[in-house]
This record gives sequence, C-alpha cells and structure tokens, in this order.
Amino acid sequence: MKHHAQKNDNSADLLAGVREGRKMSLPEQARMVFSLSLPAIMAQLSSIVMQYIDASMVGHLGSMQAAAVGMMAPATWLFSGLCTSVSIGFTVQTAQAIGGKRDAAARNLMKEGLVMGLCTAAVLALLGVILAFPMPVWLNGAPEVTGDATRYFFVYAFALPAVFLNYFCGGMLQASGNMKVPSALNIMMCFLDVIFNAVLIFPSRYVQIGGVRVFVPGAGLAVAGAALGTALAVLACSLLMLRAMLRADIYAKRSGERLVFNRSDISKAVKLALPVAFDTIIQDIAQVVQIAMISSLGAAAVAAHSLSVTAESFCYMPGYGIAVAASAIIGQSIGAKRDDMTRSLGYMITALGMGIMAVSGLLLFIFAPVLIGLLSPDPAIREAGTAVLRIIAFAEPFFGGAIVISGVLRGAGDTLIPSVMTFLCMWVVRLPLLYILSGRYGLSGAWAAMGIELFTRGVVFLLRLRGKKWSMA
Repeated sequence: MKHHAQKNDNSADLLAGVREGRKMSLPEQARMVFSLSLPAIMAQLSSIVMQYIDASMVGHLGSMQAAAVGMMAPATWLFSGLCTSVSIGFTVQTAQAIGGKRDAAARNLMKEGLVMGLCTAAVLALLGVILAFPMPVWLNGAPEVTGDATRYFFVYAFALPAVFLNYFCGGMLQASGNMKVPSALNIMMCFLDVIFNAVLIFPSRYVQIGGVRVFVPGAGLAVAGAALGTALAVLACSLLMLRAMLRADIYAKRSGERLVFNRSDISKAVKLALPVAFDTIIQDIAQVVQIAMISSLGAAAVAAHSLSVTAESFCYMPGYGIAVAASAIIGQSIGAKRDDMTRSLGYMITALGMGIMAVSGLLLFIFAPVLIGLLSPDPAIREAGTAVLRIIAFAEPFFGGAIVISGVLRGAGDTLIPSVMTFLCMWVVRLPLLYILSGRYGLSGAWAAMGIELFTRGVVFLLRLRGKKWSMA
C-alpha cells in the first residue's frame, strides 16, 4: 500500500500538486495558501485566548499578581522558544523530505527529533526549576512580587517536556500539510485551561448562574494555580497530539523500519535549530532588559505592560498561524524542487499575512479600551493599556510581514540571516530607543520604541524576501 501524508485531510491534498510537479495557476496557489493558513490561524488564536484567560483571571486577583506573571513572561518565552527551536531543526527537514517523496526519511526524522527533543526538554526543565528562585530577583522584581513569580515559573518549568511534545507533534503534523488536527487540539486545550484555572486559581465559592446559586470547588492556589492549570491543559493536549502524529499515514510504523541516528540529519538539525535558538535567546534577553527598564516605572506599569502584550497578541497571532502554514508549504515546495513557484508562494503568503494584520491593527486601535478592560478592572491600568495599544497598532502590518517572512525563510532552511536581522533590530533599534523614550515619556514612550523597531524589522525582512538567495537555501 502506498502511503501519502494525511490522506484524510483535504487541506493536505492541496499540497499534492506541489509534490507531483503539476502546474498550478495563481488562483489555485492562493486557495492552497488560504486553506492551509486558516486552521493554523485558528490554532494560534486559541493559544492566545488561553493566555488571555490566564491573564484575565490572574488580573482579577490584583495588580501584584498580574505583575508577577508579567515579569516572568520573557523567561517562559525563552524556555518555550528553545523547545520550539529543537522542533524546527527536524520539522523543516521533514517537510522537505515529504515534498521530495522521501517518506521513510521523514519517518526517521520524526523519531530522531522526538528522542532528542524530549531529552533536551528534560534538561531545560531541570534548569528552569533551579532558576525559578533567583530569576525574579535578577529581573528587578519588587519584594511583594517575587514570591508569586517564583511559584509561577517553578510550576511552568516542570511542564516543559509537555510543551516540547505539543510543539513537536503539532509541527510534524503541520509539516505533512495537516493543519486541522493541531488546530482542533489547541482549541480543546483552551477549553481545558478554562476549566483547570477556574478550579485551581480561586478558592471554593458560590456563583450565580441564571439566577441559581451554584457551588464551584476550588483549590485557591492563585498564581501557582494559573501555571498548574495551563500545564495540565498542555499535557492533555500534547498526549493527544502524540497519538495523532503516530497514527498519521506518513508517520505510522512500518515493519522492518528502525530508528537510525543519521549524522547528516542531526548536523542539519543543529544548523537549523541553533540560529532559531539564538534568535529566541537574544529576543528574550532583550525582553528581560525591557522588563527591567519598565520595572523602574513601578509595579502598575509592569502590570499594564504585561496585560497590553496579551491584548496585542490577538492582533499578531494570525501572523504566526500563517507563518506555520508558510513553513510547510515552502518546505514541501523546496523539497519537490519547485523553483517555478517557490518565490511566488512566498510573496503570496506574505501579502496575505500583512493584509490580515493591517485589518487586525485597525481593530486593535478601535477596540483597545475593550480588550484591556477585559483583563483588568483597575482604571489606571486600563488607561495606560489603551494608550500603548493604540500606539503599537500602526506597526502591526510590518510586524506581520516579519513574522510571515520568517516562516517562509524557515521552510526554505534559511534560519541564520533572519536571526542576525532580528538581533540587530532588537539591540540596535529597540533597546536604545526604549531607554531614551521610556525615560522621557514613561510606558507610552517604551511602546513607541517597540513600534519603531517592529516597523524597521518588517522593512528589513521584506528586503530579504526580495533577494534570491533564500529560495536556493
């Protein structure tokens, strides 16, 4: 029996024309791009809904608790980003192998990545547990915030193997062209997060539902409950994602096939993953420096900043969804040696991402008071959050361009140059401007610096896309 990537997934079938060398018109390419991007967008939006729920629930505990979670956000991004970089080292190769109809190689890459990634995630979890205690102090946290911050990150660190498993298995399904299953499972994770948080964050209580007084049990773990609720939701989703990956046609076990650690696979995975890991590290160190600067403005500014970042995520997460689809499409196109359409697909995907984020930026500007209002009842936080969200809204289309082009370049195996470009934008543009403008104009000045940097980053990535080298990576 001949196996193909996800026969039961119609969106994956759209990639058959790429793999088989068929001529595809621009409308057909556009339909493929949109069909594969939509489920990925929904998955990213569901993840941000989960973050929104966490931030909203913690925000209603008080500004100190919100500041504790916000202060640790760069650290959680760093560790989850490192898990993602390990995944990318193998998922990019897998997409290219599937595009080249090298199914056995794709299965072996999946096995190699799963074993090596889980080992790496276990090491990161141990490191995170150790660093949970001194890190809030290093981040210049106020004494009334550091205790909750430590508890939050301590719980989060234990969940890192599940975080990796979710990224990796979802990435492997997406590399095969299956966007629907990861999307559905991530949406389910959002609902589980609501349930777990409701029980774990707050103490037992009575609530009014339709005029009826209902008892709701609770553990009353506050900030630690938010981390534990998210960890349990991720664990449940990651185990289901693993099951779906192992049962997919392209990855299902074949008799006689054994795991082989190929030096060339591992070497290429390292070459792909290291720039992504470097990108994650330099961005998150920059975020740590940024938080330290904003911390000097006071706990209320940190809380407003953290909640505004969460609110803004609704705007830029569609870009990350399109970037996921871009990596799969471009990866398979490169693997199939479709030089005739790789570049046009890259341009088309980028235009879609920038267009969607231009619309979402407009909506962010209009509904900024509503979005921040859902996260905090504090009038000062609402006022500051509304102001900064309206500042950043103007940069969203260019931020979208940088996000989507990054996905395009990763699919082509081009990870080094984008990492260098991000490094320069963050450290040469953002941080110096943030230091100057936050000192003069407070939190609004800090977000103005962020907006200028995002605009610059978008322009730089567009120039990279126009070059010819990436499509020959």
